[in-house]
Amino acid sequence: MKKAKKGKPEQQPEANPAQPEQEAKKPEDQPEESKEQPSPAEDSEVKKLTEENAQLKDQLLRKIAEFDNFRKRTVREKEELAAHVKAGCAEPIISLIDNFERALSCPCSDTEFYKGIQMLSTQFSDMLKNLGIEEIEALGKPFDPNLHNAVNQVQDDQYPENTVCQVFQKGYKMGDKVVRHAMVVVANP
Repeated sequence: MKKAKKGKPEQQPEANPAQPEQEAKKPEDQPEESKEQPSPAEDSEVKKLTEENAQLKDQLLRKIAEFDNFRKRTVREKEELAAHVKAGCAEPIISLIDNFERALSCPCSDTEFYKGIQMLSTQFSDMLKNLGIEEIEALGKPFDPNLHNAVNQVQDDQYPENTVCQVFQKGYKMGDKVVRHAMVVVANP
């Protein structure tokens, strides 16, 4: 007598006599009509999220541009402030140079004293150059109200019309910014 094997009995797939095995349809082979189509609610949600994404991208681009403009404006303001501070520091030095030039224009019998005054005047002038401040050339130049302050007018045939013929006080500028206007006399206005 044979003993039965323990365990699960082998099950064989039942064949459908109407469909042979080769023609059995797989779920992937089913027509597209049976695939899930997004519902109108899902479609509106996708559209809403797409619009929100576009809006957020636009806001981000605007913030980036705004920050870039802020950075450029800050750099420009710092440069302007630095120029203003340099000009403010230069004003007392300019007054000292004026006084040294007056002292140098006076006759002096002590040559060593005169050389000392001259050295100090040169040193202060070099300080201005290091700050980027230069003297405005005025004598013999055409009068420019942006650079010169006319305090007097004279008739002089030696000079062309509207020309600076005398400088009472030197003017100084830093780049295009005038630190102090030159005080001048204009010939033949």
